[in-house]
Amino acid sequence: METFQDFKQSNGPERSAGSIIAHAFDIYKGIFLYAIGALLLMFLISFLIQPISGFRSEELLEEIQNSPETVSENMWSIPGIRTYYGLSGLISLLLAPIYVGIIYIANKYNLNERLDFSDIFIGYKQNFLNIVLYSLLSSIILAVSFAMCFVPGLFVLPFLMLGYPILLFENATFSDALKKSFNLAKENYGVFLGTALLGFLVSICGVFLCGIGIIFTMPIFLVVMYSLYVAYCGRPRPIITKD
Repeated sequence: METFQDFKQSNGPERSAGSIIAHAFDIYKGIFLYAIGALLLMFLISFLIQPISGFRSEELLEEIQNSPETVSENMWSIPGIRTYYGLSGLISLLLAPIYVGIIYIANKYNLNERLDFSDIFIGYKQNFLNIVLYSLLSSIILAVSFAMCFVPGLFVLPFLMLGYPILLFENATFSDALKKSFNLAKENYGVFLGTALLGFLVSICGVFLCGIGIIFTMPIFLVVMYSLYVAYCGRPRPIITKD
């Protein structure tokens, strides 16, 4: 069972996008092995879905090559594809607590506490249901906004930047986390937008490093969320675990 001490308002990054990104980089340099390990674990679990579902990606590629005009209609007739996408969505939700675990690791490093890979799984012991519900809701919001010519999604993203840290450090419900994140972003939208855009660009830059580089850069975005939280809500005290 986890309990939470009162927050300690410590010196964090200044409330500017540059300072927040720099703070996140400093922390990420100390935890990147843990973050990459967590991401690789998530990828491994995701890869296991395909053989379980019976879906063969080669069939989808053939459909794209042979009938690109009708692929959106015909793809659903490929054996196992419905099961594959259904399981992928479910597994994505069940893996969301690992995102919170990376944020927890970032906080422990910021407090000079000893790190352990098992810290990655704190979201399965603390506030699990609200983390999953928030992940579902935020995913729907982002999917709809990015589907509208992509650009609107970039302007919606800042409103969701603090949800995961609030769920972890304040043990909030998914609705309270969304509401507080929205309100803070609304009041400080310029900084939140700049931070979100910079963090997003940095996190996807690994795509240009032979694609596989995304494994090394994608977790940075979660640390940016943590640094943004510290800037506007103060650095949390350590989370005390009771046996």
